[in-house]
Amino acid sequence: MAVTKKKTQSKGNTAAKKSAVKATAKKVAKNRPADFIQLNDQVWPMERNILFRPERFKYVRKLLVPSGCVFCSAAESEKKLDTLCVYKTECSMVVLNKYPYNSGHLLVLPRKHLGDMPDLSDKAYMDLMLTLRLATKAVTELYQPAGFNLGMNHGKVSGAGIPDHLHFHIVPRWAGDLNFFPLIAETKVVIENLEQSFEKYLNYFSKITE
Repeated sequence: MAVTKKKTQSKGNTAAKKSAVKATAKKVAKNRPADFIQLNDQVWPMERNILFRPERFKYVRKLLVPSGCVFCSAAESEKKLDTLCVYKTECSMVVLNKYPYNSGHLLVLPRKHLGDMPDLSDKAYMDLMLTLRLATKAVTELYQPAGFNLGMNHGKVSGAGIPDHLHFHIVPRWAGDLNFFPLIAETKVVIENLEQSFEKYLNYFSKITE
């Protein structure tokens, strides 16, 4: 009888605790904003702003495997948003980075599919350098950055995402433009979308070629 009584009291205490938890949850729910995501009646997560970027998951996890070289596809196509190409010369071209590190991030590269700098002809090399200089001028005039990172990752071990096709990066930089997102989430918050950047650069380079 004593054991049965203890079991009954234990069940009663458990039921009372569950009832108290539900009552508290209901009180909390009344004070939640309309857009609060309720995960569970017994879980009260800390409220925070959430940036939903599901398309970044495939890129970060390397699940997107493009067929062929995306730079060569851009070289063979017209200047358009699909290829992100905004400018072409005889030997070089300028394209937007599909996953920019900052607003206005550009790539400057040879049109020919080459992965080693020494393989560039003198003509292609000079054209590439002149295009690189022009692109930095475009970044400066359109975005007025405090500075920019300019460089090339030559080869896979150096960090090149597409090592078989040479490409320079031009990344506009401003004081205080870094946060913890790239470090802990491999995600960069960019305040301008690709369509806006594309239109800016396309208009800029179109005036040069007119």
